[in-house]
Amino acid sequence: MAVSIEDIKKLRAMTGAGLSDCKNALAEAEGNIDAAIELIRKRGQAIAAKRSDREAAEGCVLVKVDGNFGAICALKCETDFVAKNADFVALANEIIDAAVAARCANIEEVKALTIGDATVAERITRQSGVTGEKMELDGYMTVTGEGLAAYDHQSNHMLCSLVAFNQAVDAEAGKNVAMQVASAAPAGIDQKGIAQDVIDAELRVAVEKTKEEQVQRAVEAAIKKAGFNPAHFDSEDHMESNQAKGWITAEDVAKVKEIIATVSAEKAANLNENMIQNIAQGRLKKFFKENCLLEQEYIWDKNLNVAAYLNSVEKGLTVTDFKRFTLRAE
Repeated sequence: MAVSIEDIKKLRAMTGAGLSDCKNALAEAEGNIDAAIELIRKRGQAIAAKRSDREAAEGCVLVKVDGNFGAICALKCETDFVAKNADFVALANEIIDAAVAARCANIEEVKALTIGDATVAERITRQSGVTGEKMELDGYMTVTGEGLAAYDHQSNHMLCSLVAFNQAVDAEAGKNVAMQVASAAPAGIDQKGIAQDVIDAELRVAVEKTKEEQVQRAVEAAIKKAGFNPAHFDSEDHMESNQAKGWITAEDVAKVKEIIATVSAEKAANLNENMIQNIAQGRLKKFFKENCLLEQEYIWDKNLNVAAYLNSVEKGLTVTDFKRFTLRAE
C-alpha cells in the first residue's frame, strides 16, 4: 500500500529510524503506526543479537554534575562514524540526564529507566537497529560530595573525569584537579586508596628488580676487570653479532660467559637484604608518588603536588573521591 510522507516523518520522530526503514515498516504494517513501531523494535533486537559478538570499541562518554551528585556514562558502538552521529550523541545525553536526575547508583538501574515510551535498554536496542551496529551501555560511575568538578577532555566525549571534594570548590580549582585525574590517571586518592594486593605486587617487583640490578652491576664490574667491554656481551644476539663483526672472538665469548655464570651465582647468594629492602621501599614511594592523586606532581606547577595545590587554594581542601573513564586502551 502507499505510505504517506507525513506518516513516515511521524514514525521517524517516534523511533529515530531511517526514512527507508520507516517507509518499509509502514508498508509491511499496512499503515499501522503501532505495528510499524513494533517491527522497527524487532529489527533492532535482531541486529543487536546478530552483533552481540562484535566489539564495541567506539562511543560517547559523558559526564554531568547536579548538586552534590555526579555521574559518568559511556554508551559504546562499533565505529567512530556512528559515535559522532547526532542521534547517537543525543541518546547518550538523554541517558545521562535521566540517570543523574534519578540518582541511579549502578548501570542496571540506568538500563531499567524509562525514557519516553521505552526503557534505556530498549532505546539502545532500537538505536542499534537504526545504525546496524552493536551498542551497549558499558560504563556508569558516580560520586557524591560537598563540591564536585567534571571534565570532558577536549570536549570530544572520549575521556571524562569526575572529582568530589570535602567542601565547595571554585570552578577553576575543581577543573584543574579533574584535568589532573584525566591526564595522570591516578589509581587512588592516597596510599590508603591503593589495594593491598597491588602494593604487595609492586613491592615484589621492586625487590626482584633491585636484586637483578645488583647482580648485573657485579657482573659488569667483573667483565670490565677482565679487560672486556660489557656492552659487547649484554645478550646472546649481541655476542653473535659482535663476533661476526670481528670485535670479539669465540674465546672471548666463552670467557665472559663463564664470568657471567660465576659472578651471578656468587652475588645472588650474598646480596645485602637490608640494602635491597631499602632500595625497594624507595621504589615503592616513587610508585605512590606517581599513582596516588594527592601525591602526584601537580600538572600546572611542578614544584607542588596536588595536596599542596589544594591547600594553597583553601586550607583543608582535599579530594574525597574521583572517577575516570576512557574509551582508549592505556
